[in-house]
Amino acid sequence: IAMDVLQRKVIQEDVVQYRLFLVQTDGLSPQQIEQRLTHLVDDILANVAPLLIDYIWQHQPFGLKYHPKKGDVPAHIGGSTQFGDSIEDEWFIVYLLQQITEAFPELAACAEDNDGEFLLIEAADYLPKWLNPDTSENRVFIYHGKLHIIPSPSKASSVGFSKDIVPSVAQALALLLTHAEACEASGKMNAAVRKRLHGYPEKIKAGLHRAHCFVPAGVAAVLSRRPKLVAQAVSAFYLRDPIDLQACRVFKTFPPDKRVLTMVTFTRCLYAQLQQQQFTPERRSGFTLPPRSHPQYKAHELGMKLAHGFEILCSRCRLPSSDPDAAISCNPQWKRFMESLIRNGYFQGELEGSARHRKLKKSAENFFKTSVASKSSDLSPGEEVLQLLQTESPLDMEELEKLESQLPQEDSDSWLDITAQDLEQLLTERSGGRADIGTEEEEAGYSLVAVTQGMKNFLNAMSSHEGAEIPWRSSNQPLNIDPDLVSKAMDRLLGNTVDELDSDDFDEDEDEEDDEVEEDEEGAHGQVESNGTDSLGSIKEIMEQMDQELLSTNIGQSFGQTVNPSLSFISAPQLNFYSIQPLDLDVNLVANLLESLSCEAGLAGPASNLLQSLGIHLPPNSDTT
Repeated sequence: IAMDVLQRKVIQEDVVQYRLFLVQTDGLSPQQIEQRLTHLVDDILANVAPLLIDYIWQHQPFGLKYHPKKGDVPAHIGGSTQFGDSIEDEWFIVYLLQQITEAFPELAACAEDNDGEFLLIEAADYLPKWLNPDTSENRVFIYHGKLHIIPSPSKASSVGFSKDIVPSVAQALALLLTHAEACEASGKMNAAVRKRLHGYPEKIKAGLHRAHCFVPAGVAAVLSRRPKLVAQAVSAFYLRDPIDLQACRVFKTFPPDKRVLTMVTFTRCLYAQLQQQQFTPERRSGFTLPPRSHPQYKAHELGMKLAHGFEILCSRCRLPSSDPDAAISCNPQWKRFMESLIRNGYFQGELEGSARHRKLKKSAENFFKTSVASKSSDLSPGEEVLQLLQTESPLDMEELEKLESQLPQEDSDSWLDITAQDLEQLLTERSGGRADIGTEEEEAGYSLVAVTQGMKNFLNAMSSHEGAEIPWRSSNQPLNIDPDLVSKAMDRLLGNTVDELDSDDFDEDEDEEDDEVEEDEEGAHGQVESNGTDSLGSIKEIMEQMDQELLSTNIGQSFGQTVNPSLSFISAPQLNFYSIQPLDLDVNLVANLLESLSCEAGLAGPASNLLQSLGIHLPPNSDTT
């Protein structure tokens, strides 16, 4: 397995890779498979076009193309998308794969990024014991809109492949076809993924932000034709370098002398990147900003930054020497694409030639050029901007100024401001804790008994060499006892075997050879019990000697002790002679935890992290406020 891990293809950071396979290919020739997959590309993009047409991608759009068979990987359709700082782009692609596999049940999808199987990371709290990054290769699929995992054989079912075997994609797909129910992930795992995707497709519009911007007239014209180019312009400004800024000393493509107020639609991620950066333009650029007290200062500042982004894009390329694009109707794919749109009800019953129909068709043409047709992929964003300026009719400043008075109200950006309480609530919801209780109810619900009991459960829980395991609550985890495993564990604990006790011994998913228990003779059991009793007695004697030696030191004064009321009349020296008072473990535990939390001063630390992982939340220290 170690060699297989080293041989895996490394995916670039901030890139999600997705593939769609035909589950049933028996009886099909390679040519038939290629033809089927090629037609599926058009059908799929037409099916999800209503979701994609207005979506603004951070860096790269979602796209599918045919990939022939290579090695053990069957022919498939797929692609990769760089999502950059917008993690929502990655999860939107997962939502698309979910919708695609529901609409096209003959397909199974898989998605990976540089972290590997990020779907399993989302459902990490509910994974079976045997499933980890080393055993998950070619096992995780989205099929019929749900998460499926190629299982490992167990006592309950013999379906699957051993965790020590990496199945090929073809083997995994064959098992997925014949045993779909056995491969379906648990309800909790699917619920975790659905929770992450909750809100789509409404979340697409909720993630947009409309803002007023004073931009050069050329920028306004480009954005009216290609609104999605705002993403490339913001990225160019956000990731600028000194060489890029040299092109902005004098604006050749977008002179600032003719600026208009327009409405620009960003994603929240793009708007935050543009708004939060501090930038002062050069005097030679011609951009001057009004005082900060000016009511439209923000619109001027945003427009200035956006203009710099477009100027940087154009400075990276030359003016296209080719003629303007031929009519889109000349592309043979366009007719099939339009037929698929009509079948899927994209035009919403609008009459051909109506204003709404023309607007929808124009959006479909833009989407077709950027996501379906292959010719547009040869143009960089800067070349596309220059081509739009070249083919655009002369700017009508009167028309642009007229539109200024008709602009709708911009969106509030109060969502940029987040309080400490809001952040705590988001983290609590993300970790699965309760976030809907008020402050008074919250403080009333705290119990020091719960703190001590939670720590005791944590210390008593057995963990393996892979790390400490947080104990499950009895209300959530059913109690299953295997007498044979308990007997084997007791034998090991008492020294009957040389093997060490491991929490995996209680795992119902372990291999059968780990579940076999060898019966010992009665004489051996008696000898073990005798040895265990002698060992326990010697340990007690050693502990008593240590207690006597520590009586003469001050170490005991740092711990809280339980005082026996019947000995209260005896003086302290006599008390030490009569009895060594036991420590109050609960009091010491709580006192030390509270002291550690106080030293953390509200920041993350060992004590707060441990308590949070145990589901225990303590109120802030009111003595320091």
